[in-house]
Amino acid sequence: MKIVQEVVLIWIVLALFLQNACNVEGRYHYHKGQKKKGSSSTSPVPPPESQDPAPPSPAYSPVPAVPSPPGPDPSNSSSSGIYDVTAFGAAGDGSSDDTPAFTAAWKAACAVESGVVLAPSGHTFMITSTIFSGPCKPGLVFQVDGVLMPPNGPDSWPKGDSKNQWLVFYRLDGMTLTGTGTIEGNGGPWWELPCKPHRGPSGQTASGPCESPTMIRFFMSSNLAVNGLRIQNSPQFHMKFDGCEGVQIEKLSISSPKLSPNTDGIHLGNTKSVGIYNSMISNGDDCISIGTGCSDVNIEGVTCGPSHGISIGSLGVHNSQACVSNITVRNVMIRESDNGLRIKTWQGGSGSVTGISFENIQMEDVRNCIIVDQYYCLSKACRNETSAVYVNDLSYRNIKGTYNVISPPIHFACSDTVPCTNITMSEVELLPHEGELVDDPFCWNAYGVQETVTIPPIDCLRDGMPQTVAESPAYSC
Repeated sequence: MKIVQEVVLIWIVLALFLQNACNVEGRYHYHKGQKKKGSSSTSPVPPPESQDPAPPSPAYSPVPAVPSPPGPDPSNSSSSGIYDVTAFGAAGDGSSDDTPAFTAAWKAACAVESGVVLAPSGHTFMITSTIFSGPCKPGLVFQVDGVLMPPNGPDSWPKGDSKNQWLVFYRLDGMTLTGTGTIEGNGGPWWELPCKPHRGPSGQTASGPCESPTMIRFFMSSNLAVNGLRIQNSPQFHMKFDGCEGVQIEKLSISSPKLSPNTDGIHLGNTKSVGIYNSMISNGDDCISIGTGCSDVNIEGVTCGPSHGISIGSLGVHNSQACVSNITVRNVMIRESDNGLRIKTWQGGSGSVTGISFENIQMEDVRNCIIVDQYYCLSKACRNETSAVYVNDLSYRNIKGTYNVISPPIHFACSDTVPCTNITMSEVELLPHEGELVDDPFCWNAYGVQETVTIPPIDCLRDGMPQTVAESPAYSC
């Protein structure tokens, strides 16, 4: 009986063993099936965290799988470094306030290398007075392909905003302002303020404050590039550079009506190492104006007019010191302008203007083609002063064209006590735009030489060098 029990027990154990073997083989085939569906024979199944998750809801992820027109949203654009302001909420309809979108796009682009703030074509963006400040990562670009404009006139200007400036770029290094679009200043209502010249009720200028915004201002910045844009109808100066170094301006179109007041095209103040090339500027004031503290400025291939010409100054106001040096203007056309090549200083100043070269200049119907005016004054109340900004080392070469006979084409009015010195005239030929050859050139206390005969003849320059200004500390910069 005992033997029979042992045999039964052995069969039971054997049966259990065979059942387990079948189960193991079943699990093995199950895994083979999974490999055929998703994995190679050599790689394990990817863990769940490495698989593509289900698309999150829009509330938690602003990035669409495929960018939708008209432009990418902020997160998606960051992958290419382009921050389209429409993706930050800019309406671009010409009436909505798009300032928050521009400041948000600026902040994002400023934080990455070679970031681009893009105002795309097909839109008109209205923004209020804004300071775009740095420092930012290198290579920042502000690209305007559409239209960018301020509120329309002083009545629409936000009460808390500065009326002295609109777009300010501050403390930046290596920034570019560019694009194929237009920066529109909406200057008309500002020009009609009664405190503007000849805008009063009886044709006279009314007294009182007359704040008007400079359109674009670069302040305390370096290694700047501005190119390709159309900039027009500024309330006051179109573009201004203060305390900058390393500026290249190229292929700009700057325009406003001939009678628009104080609408200088490009103004430089305390700015060094500047190139202005291949641009068209027509406006109601100086085409390019150069203030104190400027040096190493090269202007070439520029067409000015109608305008007030290319001006150095005014300098030395309120008995201040003014220093300007190494300015070169060549291959320039000036047409239908009140002045051509002008240097203007107030009496009572100090410092110097030196190393100024004008070469290959074409004039067309220009009053005061060549003028140095050291008696500049905006009223009849200016007193005679004994000190003045010293004007030295001026070169005029190959200056040709026509002048408006209202004024003599050459005018050197230098200080009684501080003569202009080292003036060189060569190949200067200026004929009347209409009528006969009239007034002779005017010179007062001006020293220089003619390397060739000028037209009209200029016999009023003094020879040599006066001793009164030599090595005087008042004129050192």
